[in-house]
Amino acid sequence: MKFLVIDTETNWNNRVMSIGVVVSGEGMTPEEYAYFLLAPEYTVGGMYSFSLFVRGAMPKICGREEAIADISDICRRHGITEIFAYNAVFDKFMLPELHSFCWRDIMSVAAYAQYNTKIPVGAPLYSTGRLKRGYGVQSVMRMLTGARYFETHNALYDALDELEIMRLLGCAAEKYGVVPAGKSQAERQQK
Repeated sequence: MKFLVIDTETNWNNRVMSIGVVVSGEGMTPEEYAYFLLAPEYTVGGMYSFSLFVRGAMPKICGREEAIADISDICRRHGITEIFAYNAVFDKFMLPELHSFCWRDIMSVAAYAQYNTKIPVGAPLYSTGRLKRGYGVQSVMRMLTGARYFETHNALYDALDELEIMRLLGCAAEKYGVVPAGKSQAERQQK
């Protein structure tokens, strides 16, 4: 089974300005990837605009509709029905055009002591086993690797890092929590 890992970055207007996607399978290695800068949204600027153009990440600059069509085509070509993201609730909300896919949350495994054996003993946890704080991508990567990792906030590199978190955790894809269907942003605005 192949799946997609996705990451987004937003601009000052809280609109998606970049999308990074990585195709992978059970081996948790990247098989294909794509990086999109959405025009005109990326020109507005945002907290992580400095990371839009980084070495090695060659973006396709296009409109949102074209980017979503390309992502849908990638999924169709690979038979993908599931999308993974770190804090998938946010990315799913920001990409309502992709609601028909099953979304799974990487954080639903990475932030829980029963799945992430690298969470330090004595770390503050809720009764569910979830970390009370320090469960962002940067903190989790540091736990898992022991390295001084810094998140780039480039959507493509972050998607690759999120896939690496999945590989390091070593859990089967079905262990990751499914994001509830809920209503799309468009459906909520029709009220």
